[in-house]
Amino acid sequence: MAKEKKRSISVDGPGGMRYSVVRTDRRTLALEITESLDILVRAPKRCAQQDIERFVFTHGDWIDDHIKRRRLHMEKYPEPPEKERLVLIAKAKKELPERVAYYEEKMGLLSSGIRITGAKTRFGSCSYKNRLCFSWRLMQYPPDAVDYVVVHELAHIAHKNHGKSFYRLVASVLPDYRARRATLKG
Repeated sequence: MAKEKKRSISVDGPGGMRYSVVRTDRRTLALEITESLDILVRAPKRCAQQDIERFVFTHGDWIDDHIKRRRLHMEKYPEPPEKERLVLIAKAKKELPERVAYYEEKMGLLSSGIRITGAKTRFGSCSYKNRLCFSWRLMQYPPDAVDYVVVHELAHIAHKNHGKSFYRLVASVLPDYRARRATLKG
């Protein structure tokens, strides 16, 4: 993995927008809104500062929209207190293996195991060896959304990418997967 050099830059512009820049060996510019609602720009090492500033300002509407969506999401799904967190972990350990087993049979796929994690930025993942991980935070969402994440991760057993074949498989099991996925975003 490329070594990252991070520095904060104050930009004089509308609203005094502040953002951090991480320079790596990448070829393109990318924007990210962090968990703490900071603006992070990933940039090629040799990218001119004026190009970065132009990129940030031309994506001002995107930045505003994503910060608003993230705030609303944080209000709707705040970090639970310890007692509730323990309940959600227990619920995840009980219900997720059952949901995985149900969809494994339905999809004709088999994972190599399940792990429950405390991940904050992703609800699930599928390793190269087909081991599934799910965040207990997923249990704060409706069952339709939980099933979407389970099917999504199981589909990665057959397709290790997000190509057309991957989404065809997901749609064959959950034709309304787009609506289910939207529930997770806000």
